[in-house]
Amino acid sequence: MTETVITSEKRKVVIGFDRRFVMIGERINPTGRKLLAAEMAAGDYSRVVADALAQVEAGAQMLDVNAGIPLADEPKILADCIKLVQETVDVPLSIDSSIVEALEAGLAVYKGKALVNSVTGEEERLERVLPLIKKYNAAVVAISNDETGISEDPDVRYAVAKKIVERAADFGIPREDVVVDPLVMPVGAINDAGARLMYLLRRLQGELKVNTTCGASNFSFGLPNRRGLNAAFLPMMIGAGMTSAIMNPLHNEDIQAILGADVVMGHDPNCMSWIRKFREPAPEGATPNPEGGGGRREREGRRRARG
Repeated sequence: MTETVITSEKRKVVIGFDRRFVMIGERINPTGRKLLAAEMAAGDYSRVVADALAQVEAGAQMLDVNAGIPLADEPKILADCIKLVQETVDVPLSIDSSIVEALEAGLAVYKGKALVNSVTGEEERLERVLPLIKKYNAAVVAISNDETGISEDPDVRYAVAKKIVERAADFGIPREDVVVDPLVMPVGAINDAGARLMYLLRRLQGELKVNTTCGASNFSFGLPNRRGLNAAFLPMMIGAGMTSAIMNPLHNEDIQAILGADVVMGHDPNCMSWIRKFREPAPEGATPNPEGGGGRREREGRRRARG
């Protein structure tokens, strides 16, 4: 099975079909956050540090770092943020920019093997980004659109993903270092967007054999109770083959849905991640159970189940 290995200086994360779903924290991104954008542009990264700590504490295995601020020195800001976040938390990072010079600035200071977000099927983008991926031994997010735009036809998006994987191979980049973003469409605008995406995910896993990611919140855009809808969307996509997502790990509904999906898929051995997250603490002053877990009622329940 295809496994994509991303590392920091101290930690390794593996994205794979038989692995736990990888949550990539999305909050270090000034898009739509005016206060954060103003602070980052002024060289104040205190909120970046706070967001990094909060997301890792909530369960994110990786963080996406973006510094897209109009008229700002994005290469410098992105490099500064990459260095600071790596000093603050030990998880691997996704270096996120539409500006190639910013991607290179981030890669130059990164310690480990980064995930670069992103490359598209556009020829100019392929020719500029893929050499950087090879030079810095990184992995890359491949977004399934090209010069013709974003197709609603999942077979067209599959063809674009296949093209990017093949072009990456021409640069010596193996398919395990290409993580495809099949593009999540808003279901409020395209009623069968979820069904089309599940079809595409199955093709990407079964035929192209690549790992996948997405901007998870796009699915619920424009609809009420977005958290409830995202919590339904994520486990269904995991069942169809999605292996990671760029998302907000501070939303408890999403965390619960993902951890539950890992249990159902058999990707959480002995349900330990679920137990660690949701096990109720023992009452203060309680005597530890020498039989290794559970009180008298739980032991009696297990005996009844066996007998």
